[in-house]
Amino acid sequence: MTRKSMTHIVKRKGHKQEFDERKVYASIFAACLSSHIPHEEAESIASLVSREIKKWIADKEEVNSDEIFKKVSEELMVLNKDAAFMYTTHRDIS
Repeated sequence: MTRKSMTHIVKRKGHKQEFDERKVYASIFAACLSSHIPHEEAESIASLVSREIKKWIADKEEVNSDEIFKKVSEELMVLNKDAAFMYTTHRDIS
């Protein structure tokens, strides 16, 4: 039985990291809270979107962080336009 290797994320500066669902969840959750979405709803949205992203990258060995950003933005736009706006306009620039 072969075990699938962890998906790697190619960051903007070119280095690679293992995919961390918690980072995706945290960024979505923060965008939701910044949009004044109630805590429980923010948790629900963050969980749903992070699960979708995890499924989306499951068969990929490598994915660009910008691709993840765009996919999260698309998923959020369907669920809550205000949270999607906060997510896309308050991106970490470090």
